[in-house]
Amino acid sequence: MDYAGRPADTPGTNWLIVGSDSRQGMTAAQQKEYSTGGDLGNGRTDTIMLVHIPRSGKPLLISIPRDLYVPIPGQGDYKINAAYYFGGPQLLEKTFETKSGVHIDHYAEIGFGGFADMVDAVGGIRMCLDAPLNDPEAGIRLKAGCQTMNGRTALGYVRSRHFPAADLERVVHQREFLAALMHKVTSPSTLIDPFALWGVTKGAVDGLTVDNGTHIWDIIRLAWALKSSPITVTTPTDGNEDTDDGEALVWGASTDRFFALIRAGRPVPSDLLTSGPG
Repeated sequence: MDYAGRPADTPGTNWLIVGSDSRQGMTAAQQKEYSTGGDLGNGRTDTIMLVHIPRSGKPLLISIPRDLYVPIPGQGDYKINAAYYFGGPQLLEKTFETKSGVHIDHYAEIGFGGFADMVDAVGGIRMCLDAPLNDPEAGIRLKAGCQTMNGRTALGYVRSRHFPAADLERVVHQREFLAALMHKVTSPSTLIDPFALWGVTKGAVDGLTVDNGTHIWDIIRLAWALKSSPITVTTPTDGNEDTDDGEALVWGASTDRFFALIRAGRPVPSDLLTSGPG
């Protein structure tokens, strides 16, 4: 992708990772089983993450809340996930780049079906919950404590907003789950098991969309970066505000400072590393 005024290449490697609500490849029975509902037409994205792999030091896995209020080129000011609705991956990437100044090197998107297939292929992912979670809309009823989630349960878990801090808490769970999934995908037990490896590969091929400049070795480097205990953080904001697009999160001075450090290839200080909800 190229456009007038696009930010120049910035230090390190930057991935924009999107979880879409695409039902592509899912049967009606699977849509019912996974509690996804039917095809909604124009896609949306409720999961947006930036993976920053610096030239040295730990990678950063950064959640970009869908309610972050930004200018969308050609559309006006909206929550950032509206960019995907208006213009798909290209407009979402352009929106983020022009606001943050961070150059995106690679784009990856995974739909519901591919995500669930990858989780099932590795035999599920073990996660620990501080409290029980009952969310009929996501089709899950989970107990507190540690448990292994299959594809259906995992999909409901990363989609659920049934928490006191809603989206801000959900993005924490999404980061934790993605890191756990990549750790399992790159584990020796998966790599030496042809059945598990085939399932992971098939899930990735069926459900993963990448930009034209991305090759398989780029994806492998991404998986290893996410396996290596990345620093996890939610994009800092300056609180909430009422907007024409509803209540949204403010892109403020702390947000500008955070992404200025990313695009300069400098370490992010601890006061900007807000990993939890709120």
